[in-house]
Amino acid sequence: MRRPICRLLGVLGGVGVLLFLSVLAFPSSSAAQQAPAKPAAAAQATDGFIGSDTCRGCHEEVDQKFAATKMGRLLLKHPRNSLESRGCEGCHGPGKAHVEAGGGKGVGGLISFSKNDPTPVEKRNAVCLQCHEKGARLFWQGSPHESREVACTNCHRVMEQVSSRFQLAKESVIDTCGQCHLQKRAQTMRSSHMPLREGKMTCTDCHNPHGTVTPALLRENSTNETCYRCHAEKRGPFLYVHPPVQENCANCHDPHGSNHEKMLKMAKPRLCQQCHIETQHPTTPFSRAAESRVLGRSCTTCHANIHGSNHPSGQNFKR
Repeated sequence: MRRPICRLLGVLGGVGVLLFLSVLAFPSSSAAQQAPAKPAAAAQATDGFIGSDTCRGCHEEVDQKFAATKMGRLLLKHPRNSLESRGCEGCHGPGKAHVEAGGGKGVGGLISFSKNDPTPVEKRNAVCLQCHEKGARLFWQGSPHESREVACTNCHRVMEQVSSRFQLAKESVIDTCGQCHLQKRAQTMRSSHMPLREGKMTCTDCHNPHGTVTPALLRENSTNETCYRCHAEKRGPFLYVHPPVQENCANCHDPHGSNHEKMLKMAKPRLCQQCHIETQHPTTPFSRAAESRVLGRSCTTCHANIHGSNHPSGQNFKR
């Protein structure tokens, strides 16, 4: 009797195992309805976000250019937070409505950042300031560029690599600033100029285009402090100081360029004669009798230390 019973139990056990496996392989319709499997794309679409892969389907060429930029490599391959992980939609906004409408520039409420984009500049800049709000951009709000509705994309090209650094709209800083500051760019082409054309310095060495608390977007507290960063020998302190020099270097020099030596605003002696009346000079330096002593009709032939003097008898800034 034991053998038939053992066989019966074995058969029943095998049938139970088969039933259990069939339940796992084919869940009931009610269970499937209670817990449907949602793909990741569908879950994102509920919030209006469809993912960068969907954008890539239509904008493949743009995506390839963007992927080669510094920002593209970060957002598409190595996002650091949830905002960056949205990729294209982190800047342009949710793309669900755009796709459902069949695409098109500005369709679906996307921000295109183009010149003809109807989105207000303030709103476009706010997208950039989600990440770029510290450091040099601390005083952007209320700055001259912000108050004149300059968009971040007027100076920076995000979707393609145009410059070697900073993703500028032009190849260099001076070319980018020169889009608007045409007069200052023309001054840099004069004979006496700062070494901007030679690439030894840029506009941003003196100015912070993203905003400062100083006049003319200077990086330092004043014009003189800005000049002293390079021209430290003119800082002093001096025993005898020249008041216009102490007040502002730009009283005599044009920092953006000049056709006169040492970027002077006008040629000597007329530059000095703006303040110093010739008739009040102890002698008549420009008379025929004194021509041999005044070479090139220049005041600095005698008054060489015009930026300041430490000599005991140097109150007239002589040699």
